[in-house]
Amino acid sequence: MKALILAAGYATRLYPLTLNFPKPLLKVGGRPIVEHIIAKIAGAGADEILIVTNDRYYPSFLEWSRSYKPNVPVKIINDGTKSNEDRLGAVGDINFVITNENIKEDLLIIAGDNLFEFDIRNLAALSMKKNSSAIAARDINDLEAAKRFGVLALGKSNKIIEFAEKPAQPKSTLVSTACYILKKEDVEELKKCFREMKPDNLGDFITYLISKKDVYAYVFSEQWFDIGSHEQLKEADIFYSK
Repeated sequence: MKALILAAGYATRLYPLTLNFPKPLLKVGGRPIVEHIIAKIAGAGADEILIVTNDRYYPSFLEWSRSYKPNVPVKIINDGTKSNEDRLGAVGDINFVITNENIKEDLLIIAGDNLFEFDIRNLAALSMKKNSSAIAARDINDLEAAKRFGVLALGKSNKIIEFAEKPAQPKSTLVSTACYILKKEDVEELKKCFREMKPDNLGDFITYLISKKDVYAYVFSEQWFDIGSHEQLKEADIFYSK
């Protein structure tokens, strides 16, 4: 299995911190966000971690990687974009990586601003047991906040029966946490979906995927931070500083 960390967004809500510096390299608890993520990935069975970023942030990632010594090989990939206006989007970046790296195996995908305390091995175990793609999900118990995320509806054995990306009227507070395992055949489905629809959000691809095959959710209750604002960055820093 390969792992892919999405780090090509321009994090405009965190300006000026991220004007010329990538959000995943901001420190939380004295450590770059991406290092927290890599520490979680390292025990999940991935044999290589790919980090896709943009042309503006690429030099910062290269500088960081020179002094960082992970247990799993890490490769930094430049998607070539230079601004928020010409960004590829999440699905575009995944398609870029799997095409250029010729990925034909299971793929663990995690957003580069996604901090969580659950064990990824549990997500991997669910994917293996069901022989299907799987998504990590959490009940945030806040309908207003759920409007910012992909909202899930589950059926028997946590099969995903509905996925709504940033709904104006969420039907539940169970949300996707931008941590996915795609089976190798679904990696090919993503390429097909991108050719046909050019979706931006990963949630749009999940909606496409569940219309074709079974996808399951691993629901966790451990701490989770989706770092999209200065307030969320501060909250995460306080938690991890402890």
